[in-house]
Amino acid sequence: MRRILRGMLLALFLLTFISSTTAQAAGLLLPAPAVRAYLFWSNGCPHCETVLLETLPPLQEAYRDQLDIQLIELVTLEDVNEFYAMFTTFGLSKEQTNVPLLLINDTPLVGAEQIAQELPGLISQYLTSGGIPLPALPAVHAALLGRAVPFTSFDPSTLIQAEEQTAFSGYWLGWGVMLLLVLALLVVGVAMGRAFQGKPLQHFKGWLDLAIPLLSVIGLVVALYLTYVEATSARAICGPVGDCNAVQSSPYAKLFGFLPVGLLGAIGYIAMLAAWGWQRWRSDRLARLAGALLFAMALFGTVFSIYLTYLELFVIHAVCIWCLTSAVLMALLVLLTLPAATQWLAASDEELA
Repeated sequence: MRRILRGMLLALFLLTFISSTTAQAAGLLLPAPAVRAYLFWSNGCPHCETVLLETLPPLQEAYRDQLDIQLIELVTLEDVNEFYAMFTTFGLSKEQTNVPLLLINDTPLVGAEQIAQELPGLISQYLTSGGIPLPALPAVHAALLGRAVPFTSFDPSTLIQAEEQTAFSGYWLGWGVMLLLVLALLVVGVAMGRAFQGKPLQHFKGWLDLAIPLLSVIGLVVALYLTYVEATSARAICGPVGDCNAVQSSPYAKLFGFLPVGLLGAIGYIAMLAAWGWQRWRSDRLARLAGALLFAMALFGTVFSIYLTYLELFVIHAVCIWCLTSAVLMALLVLLTLPAATQWLAASDEELA
């Protein structure tokens, strides 16, 4: 009897030991909890470089296999438009949606600063609760999401090469145009001061006068092309200088979120052509005011071009050769129309009647 009891106890002990060992082995085979997220970025974006080179590497080193960041690079204008459409479902407007954007669970972190501040805490929080999978996004974005690559396979040298290329991507030209615009305003200021003292500039004659409609027609063609690009989201022909598609796909390409900047420019150039023609072929009171009106429109265009060029250099971090061309045209037009404005300022009330 004792032998039977001993055998039963031994069998029970062996079963307990085997089940415990099996459970431990099974526990070792279970994957550790992991946090998975998407990072949307674009090459040439300095804030994206900050995230890729400074924020993510120490986190990846600390968490290793427990952190899986999938990178999605926005390359084409179609990518950018799909990116905007994707995050409207998260309550973000087009102006609020920008790269770098990290989507973790259902929380979008926009910008290098927010990612650096909030991502470490979210990783720790989600690991404590057992980890999270990649965010579930609509199937319509499957093609874009299918291009995702893990951060662990990211090659930083691609960013270094991009920095070398963007050194000649038109910033020097943008700064040159900004300098031209500012100099044009300085000339305007000096000429206006002399006009108030009764010393107006002399009217331009011959081909310089004809340069006004010629430059306006060129500007109208540029503005209409930009209107087409902004209204249809078509990919612009940029040439070797700058990245006009980055500019045209930015939120600043439309005023108030709906009015294409190119359309505003086209309206302005048409109005300038009309004012020049009225001044040249009519002799009524409006014709005598047309020169000053023409200058006022060119002056507004010059100031607005300074604002747009500032956005390209300091906010968008890309320049558009079409936009810079329009800015140069406005600077030339404000100088060509300046004599008529000074003549109008220096004229007496009787002369203007």
